[in-house]
Amino acid sequence: MTSLSFRFFVLQILILVFAFFSTNLHASEHPLTLEYYASTCPTLLNVVRKEMECAVLDDPRNAALVVRLHFHDCFVQGCDGSILLDDTYTLKGEKKAAPNRNSLEGFDLIDQIKNMVESECPGVVSCADILTIAARDAVILVGGPYWDVPLGRKDSVSASFALAEANLPTPEEGLLAIVSKFLYQGLSVTDMVALAGSHTIGMARCENFRSRIYGDFEASSGLSPLSESYVNSLRSICPPIHGNENNITAMDNVTPNLFDNAFFHTLLKGEGLLNSDQEMYSSVFGIQTREIVKKYAADSLAFFQQFSDSMVKMGNITNPESFVNGEVRKSCRYVNT
Repeated sequence: MTSLSFRFFVLQILILVFAFFSTNLHASEHPLTLEYYASTCPTLLNVVRKEMECAVLDDPRNAALVVRLHFHDCFVQGCDGSILLDDTYTLKGEKKAAPNRNSLEGFDLIDQIKNMVESECPGVVSCADILTIAARDAVILVGGPYWDVPLGRKDSVSASFALAEANLPTPEEGLLAIVSKFLYQGLSVTDMVALAGSHTIGMARCENFRSRIYGDFEASSGLSPLSESYVNSLRSICPPIHGNENNITAMDNVTPNLFDNAFFHTLLKGEGLLNSDQEMYSSVFGIQTREIVKKYAADSLAFFQQFSDSMVKMGNITNPESFVNGEVRKSCRYVNT
């Protein structure tokens, strides 16, 4: 058995092991439904859509901010709105966990949408559902696909700083570590690659791509004249020494405000901004992920369809405890008193 074949064998074993232990990890006896608010808040979808339209028109970057919030919510305790909770004397939230600190925005926008929904249907719609709907609308408003959003989540009365530190993928992680985190959530390797495609509208901070542009970027890109120009522009934004940590740039430098498959073309060229993204194409363990990246680069419709399916799947990761002791928060930032 060759070294590469052995590595692939090991990867497949790891995937099977994680898949086994993650089976039914987040299964719920409280299924979500499309008609959950049909009688109690029939204007819900229109209210959320209108607020998101205004926000994205004002700044297209708001779309990516909301999608990111939804992702970071669902990977910690399921999609229960725990990411929205502020720290209090009695509750330690998730916002200051390493993967979230200085990287999440959009909380004010969710507050605004919540206020508008409350004015229409007081005490009815959870913040977790509002965030999930807003993420879907965000994608649509920048050119991405539509999907139906199952509803009926409850807001958690707790948060988990520890799980935020442990469960969320980070920009410096290798492929196997990231795959394991998705499998733990009940999401497949295909889901992982498709959901990473949301980086087509994402921005990254210097702190998160510095090691990449001063590390193996030249090796993965081959440093063609165009690649050299690109990496030099990145280095002008992000110097090699500490400083300018919050300088940002688009992860898709071709169509940063359009939800399309250009992100995957960036990976094919070896120009992925984050190490964790480029690993899907360049890692020696990326036999399966490499082929998926190629597929989505060649077929935007295939990417859109899988992204829609994977977003529904991720949105259906629930927190069983929230159905027992959860609530509909009056303010998304605080547990009801």
